[in-house]
Amino acid sequence: MQSENKGNGKSKQTVSKARRFKTEPKKTQKLQKSRDNEKKPEKAKKAQRVRRQDYVPGKDLKIIPLGGLGEIGMNMTAFEYGNDIVIVDVGMSFPDENMPGVDCVIPDFTYIRRNQTKLRGIVLTHGHEDHIGSLPYFLREFKCPIYGGTMTIELVRLKLQDKNVPLDGIKLTTCRNGDHIRLGNNFDIEFIRVNHSIADSYALALRTPVGVVVHSGDFKIDFTPINGKTIDLQRFGELGKEGVLLFMCESTNVEIEGFSSSEKHVGEAFSHYFRKAEGRIIVATFSSHVHRMQQIISAAEKYGRHVCLSGRSMVQVFGIANSLGYIDIKPDTLINIESIDNYPDDQIVILTTGSQAEPMSALTRMAFDSHRSVDIQKGDTIIISADPIPGNEKPIYRVINELYKKGAHVIYQSLADVHVSGHAYRDELMMLHTLIKPKFFIPIHGEYRMLCLHKEMAMNLGTDEENIFILANGDILSLNPNEAKICDHVTASPVLIDGSYTMDCNDKVLNDRIHLSEDGVVSIALTVDSASGDLICPPSVNSIGLLDSADNKDVIHSQIAEKCEALLSQAGRREGSIEAFTEKRAFREHLKNFISSKIGRKPMILCNISRIDTNYYDRYYGDT
Repeated sequence: MQSENKGNGKSKQTVSKARRFKTEPKKTQKLQKSRDNEKKPEKAKKAQRVRRQDYVPGKDLKIIPLGGLGEIGMNMTAFEYGNDIVIVDVGMSFPDENMPGVDCVIPDFTYIRRNQTKLRGIVLTHGHEDHIGSLPYFLREFKCPIYGGTMTIELVRLKLQDKNVPLDGIKLTTCRNGDHIRLGNNFDIEFIRVNHSIADSYALALRTPVGVVVHSGDFKIDFTPINGKTIDLQRFGELGKEGVLLFMCESTNVEIEGFSSSEKHVGEAFSHYFRKAEGRIIVATFSSHVHRMQQIISAAEKYGRHVCLSGRSMVQVFGIANSLGYIDIKPDTLINIESIDNYPDDQIVILTTGSQAEPMSALTRMAFDSHRSVDIQKGDTIIISADPIPGNEKPIYRVINELYKKGAHVIYQSLADVHVSGHAYRDELMMLHTLIKPKFFIPIHGEYRMLCLHKEMAMNLGTDEENIFILANGDILSLNPNEAKICDHVTASPVLIDGSYTMDCNDKVLNDRIHLSEDGVVSIALTVDSASGDLICPPSVNSIGLLDSADNKDVIHSQIAEKCEALLSQAGRREGSIEAFTEKRAFREHLKNFISSKIGRKPMILCNISRIDTNYYDRYYGDT
């Protein structure tokens, strides 16, 4: 990597390979050589470390979470010291039931926008959507270097291509276990390997002038991982002996006692069900879970089955993982999904997306007969190898019900061990706390109850209560070697993406959609004499999403028309024109209350006024 000397006014960014893997897959080497838009990194040089003695009294490290606290997803944290800002993760989250029509939810970039000249780079812990999903929106506005694991960087590259975000001014750099990167004058960041449900996941050790900050990323402790690379617990222990000022640790599974199961247990379950299945096997899982993908392929080969891929993201991620040498597959195992009819059913495994019943995913299209290549048939075995995302249970069970109606045998997590979590359980979290022994602690990545339980756990392990901070998105924690305190708050409200339109949670468009979805709409058409300003005929009323019976509609519509005419008559000329009166809130509230007294709903009221010149129709031009 290029190194720029600070003496000439340029920012200094170096990568040192403090500890490397002994070998690198040949495919990885070829892939890296083919990147025309990246400069080849220089041979590793020992990074100039940021030292504790560089701390200037009165000058604190600021930690600013912009997403990921009090919620699952949308993880993004800014670290600021002096004139340098480093961002860890730029994730997104999916809309909830109160966000109709919204595509995704991203963090508010206002603080970064106001301090853009300080931005030195983005460091990514891993490649899941809740950690990289907002990058296309961020990088359209801000240009900076991005650092992450090999798989992470390739997923980012693919995401930017899909969203047509040019790479001009954006440098993508791959890092590995033990690598150090220097960002600006004040940050030296070390990558520490962890286990998670996606390849190339890392925790981070940020060396700053005030001390060492350890950010866990998403992790679990797996002593028998599929790729044989265990979490680097030794390095965490070394950091603990060196002295860690602040620990920021994920809280996703803090409610679950014990240790999470190894990923290898899922492979044993696959082997069991593959052996029993007589027809086709369809496995739905997250496309990013390369280790799960490998276990499905291994089980298929063990029982003489071919594998085909369904779903755009599944095909794309498989291509990346295979090119990096992360997939071990025989040459004749993979077949095109268009050719599955050429093979007996007991020789087919379909690896697909749709474990969360996404509307356009491959499994959902199969369940509802809209997939172009696969129709579910009696005798199919369908394995859903994922836990439901909280709040997503109903769509998943709707898909499962459809699969059962078609005669398929469905295996899912509540019935069998076909999925294990990629997040640490309580005892694993305790182990990392014990190794690191931080002075200060911030629980991250979790809903509020999870953060509180994680705080209690840390207190039980000996961390002082006054040294533990449950932050909200936008809080600014000021940290120095002696104390930490919440000193300020910045804007960090979620930003909703709706096509090319952005809005916040209080946007009128969103409120109107919620109102429409709950109470429907009543449309009132008024015809007014343009000369006198009086109604020419009774109001015409229609409604959508309000009444189901045609008879009821006619009666209620007639009553609404009478009430509307009465209100206009009572107002008289006191209120000015009909247009002015109907635009008043009082008119709509009177109508809503009247409708509510009849059917118990307060629908949205829409008024359309047409003006007609009645004198035009009174003219007579004689016979022609």
